[in-house]
Amino acid sequence: MEVQQQRRDSTTRTTHSRRLLRATAWAGIAGPVAFTASFLAQEQFRRGEYSPMAEQVSALEAGPNGWVQQATFVVFGVLTMVQAVGLHRAIAPSRAGFVGPAFLFLTGVGAVVAGVFPLREDAAGATYDPGGHMAGGMLFFLGSPVAFLLLSVRLRRDPSWRPLAPYAVAAGVALLGSALVMSALVLPDDGPLHDWAGLAQRLSVLVLIFPLRVALGVRQLGLTARPATTY
Repeated sequence: MEVQQQRRDSTTRTTHSRRLLRATAWAGIAGPVAFTASFLAQEQFRRGEYSPMAEQVSALEAGPNGWVQQATFVVFGVLTMVQAVGLHRAIAPSRAGFVGPAFLFLTGVGAVVAGVFPLREDAAGATYDPGGHMAGGMLFFLGSPVAFLLLSVRLRRDPSWRPLAPYAVAAGVALLGSALVMSALVLPDDGPLHDWAGLAQRLSVLVLIFPLRVALGVRQLGLTARPATTY
């Protein structure tokens, strides 16, 4: 009887763990998808006054109904933190392996900060940062490549996750290059590509960050669908 009870307890724990991992995996998928859908919808409502090519996503906070983008940042940040916790539990542990998920968690903190401290418009209609927003943005955009590169090390050591390791490396390196281009050519007011700041940011997010984040979530879902293992 005692052995049977132990088996039932073990099965219950495994079932709960798998449900938790599935929930965190869905968080990793839903975050990027919901964030993208939100800012695309907002752009449509602000056609004629907002330029996606020239203005970054954060500028949506400064206009009418800016609270929508603020909420979008906060929800996305929380889902990012949930995904980070799930990945830490799902990928085989390794020495200092917590560092990659920890940096991913910090990017979620950065997104929340960007929502809590929004951009504003001055009397002339120019967007400015009253304080805090830029710090959140830097935490997200500089933390993402670091998170991907550190995660790639842990992914490579786990056979179930190894196929995504090269992708994480490529995305991390490309993001570092993108950050250099943004800081030198796009973000400065007199930069030659400043008028394309919105497009440059969207390419970084939609091509380099979000696809890997979704791929990690999908992979985790696939692994939790396999026969029960200990997580």
